[in-house]
Amino acid sequence: MNTSTVTQEKSHVFKRANWFEHIELIMALISGVLIVLAYIAERQDGAPALYVTLYLTAFLIGGYAKAKEGLTDTWETRSLNVELLMIIAAIGAAAIGYWMEGAILIFIFALSGALETYTMNKNERALESLMELQPEQATRLNASGGLEVVHIDDLRVGDHIYVRPGERIPVDGRILKGSASIEEAAITGESIPVDRNVGDEVYGSSVNLNGVLTLEVTKLATETLFQKIIQMVQQAQEEKSPSAQFIDRYEGRYVQVVLVSVTAIILLGPVLTPWSLETSIYRGMILLVVASPCALVAAITPAALAAIASSAKHGILFKGGVHIENMGRLKAIAFDKTGTLTIGKPEVQSALIHPTVEKEHVYRIVSLIEEHSMHPLAEALVQFTGNYTGTMEHFKDVTGSGIEATIDGVAYRVGKQKFADPSGDFFRDDVERLKAAGHTLVFVSDEAKTIGAFALRDTLRPEAKQAIERLNHLGIATIMITGDNEATARAIATEAGLTRYIAECLPEEKVEQIKQLKQEYGSIGMIGDGINDAPALATADVGIAMGEGTDAALETADVVLMKNDLRRLSSAIKQSRKLNRVVLQNVVFALGVILVLIATNIFELLVMPFAVVGHEGSTILVILNGLRLLSTSWE
Repeated sequence: MNTSTVTQEKSHVFKRANWFEHIELIMALISGVLIVLAYIAERQDGAPALYVTLYLTAFLIGGYAKAKEGLTDTWETRSLNVELLMIIAAIGAAAIGYWMEGAILIFIFALSGALETYTMNKNERALESLMELQPEQATRLNASGGLEVVHIDDLRVGDHIYVRPGERIPVDGRILKGSASIEEAAITGESIPVDRNVGDEVYGSSVNLNGVLTLEVTKLATETLFQKIIQMVQQAQEEKSPSAQFIDRYEGRYVQVVLVSVTAIILLGPVLTPWSLETSIYRGMILLVVASPCALVAAITPAALAAIASSAKHGILFKGGVHIENMGRLKAIAFDKTGTLTIGKPEVQSALIHPTVEKEHVYRIVSLIEEHSMHPLAEALVQFTGNYTGTMEHFKDVTGSGIEATIDGVAYRVGKQKFADPSGDFFRDDVERLKAAGHTLVFVSDEAKTIGAFALRDTLRPEAKQAIERLNHLGIATIMITGDNEATARAIATEAGLTRYIAECLPEEKVEQIKQLKQEYGSIGMIGDGINDAPALATADVGIAMGEGTDAALETADVVLMKNDLRRLSSAIKQSRKLNRVVLQNVVFALGVILVLIATNIFELLVMPFAVVGHEGSTILVILNGLRLLSTSWE
């Protein structure tokens, strides 16, 4: 079989699958056409057998999907449901001669079901499109240095793989050779490429735009960040919101109450009211139609799925409807500091140089010494001072204090104040000011005096201040919980505009702090990125993880910010609040319509056609109202 034939067959299968996806809508429309033909035949005084057959066919075609769903669910759960109630209502209407009304009931019910299925399918297609971004094969370097194409499931941690320009990176890995611009839209939703070089981490399913890369596999194909995203989306689709769970819990009992009420009206109507038996049956059938909670059931799930899909498209992953509902109820959000509010890497903010010493000389000494240091601050110091050449002797790392080294025959010290500036006289006022502002100071001294000092501090994320402003504007209290000292915490909190901060907090104490804040505010979220944040994320009402956070934080969190953009928090809260408003609107509207229709039926003001249109029309309206969340504008 040639390639062209295979392609045509795949295209045929795809079209058939695409056609089958809309089968509910197609059957509903066919049912509608049959109803129109039956109505015309009835009005033209056609044979009753003709139009009754057309109505009956409309019943069977339009009601098949919902009848099957209702009967299957009833059999499996041993409880009644809305689908079964509507089928009984339609059959009841036909039984008393209202063939057209019964058929219209089935048609509109099928149409509303098709709309709900459309929402589900749209979310399913989004998930399938994600899955299609996962490459199935990789080019692996074998022991002899040759290239071999293997399935991604055959890759093991430590394998070396080869990625050409234009190819998708098959799994998470670290660049061993080469550099490239990587498009990470599948991971972060951000279409702007980022530059990645030797030593940088890259993610599976991102695109290598322009470089030849050799990567070391760091995660199995089943454990990549991209796979975690797919799993989270699947989990979000399957997990119902509290509102939906409430409706499901009482749906069976409600249906029982309706059926008992209909039976009571039919049997007791002729006895307790002036109604005849025919009128009682007619009113009972109308009650059966209007009391069905179709609109109420459809008020929540389509809206929640639409909100989750829209959020995922903009880089915010909710793990379920319960979390997106809870997000809108938050009164406060607690932030971890390092890696969440801040970049997570210290930078030199300023340098103090002794007036009798050349700045370049101090920079050279620090660069030569720190270039050989493993201290976390060393990289920032070298990056700030630049690269210099020179000979260094007698290098000694004094644990907990700093480094001693001899350069050009002169002994130097770089480190803490007590180690490199024991007198404490070097720029005393400036040093105290920088310490009070939360800076960490590294001092430099020669054999005679202190010749310089460098002030370092972890810096705020560029978007952090704006993100905090937006949250405060929404009435959300913002609290930083950090293990850092009081001075650093105060400086970061002031710069970011936080409501308050809690400093010198050990990882195990974060959980207690979250519990206290829950008592104070009622509902609180927690956002973090590290393993030490995982218990606090689990304790909060809504745990939020940064997309570049550790696996533990991603697994524990309820929400993930894939773009690491804190400004998305306010957007997520607005989306959640909008969802809660839409759900409330739908529930109030659905209940209102049901109560009005029941009341007008009792006072004999309602006829079957209006009962059908009013009830099923309300179902369609609440679904369409929920679908508005798919097109929500994001900042």
